[in-house]
Amino acid sequence: MLILENILVGFVAFLHLAFLVLEMNLWTKPIGLKIFRNDPEFAKRSATLAANQGLYNGFLAAGLIWSLCPGVIYSDSLKMFFLGCVIIAGIFGAITVNRRIFMIQGLPALAALAAVLFS
Repeated sequence: MLILENILVGFVAFLHLAFLVLEMNLWTKPIGLKIFRNDPEFAKRSATLAANQGLYNGFLAAGLIWSLCPGVIYSDSLKMFFLGCVIIAGIFGAITVNRRIFMIQGLPALAALAAVLFS
């Protein structure tokens, strides 16, 4: 079960690294415009905010990666804390922006959290 737990936590970390790249580097590029369903004008005006959001996603990824490092004391607590942060962010995004944010961000984190809790 530990292997599944770590795979799921790693997947959530990978997603947040991808969000970091999308929000910090690709926000105004065609792929970023398509993924986030933005028009070029809005993307240009909001690029600084998106970069800030991307940085926060990077911190979430860093915490999850840290929790996967061998020999880390309280790794399960770290996993639960950072996955909880991701879940709350997914819920907030679903309420304030679009429900699909929870599907993309929150559900994988919920699955990983369940694996941590039941291992």
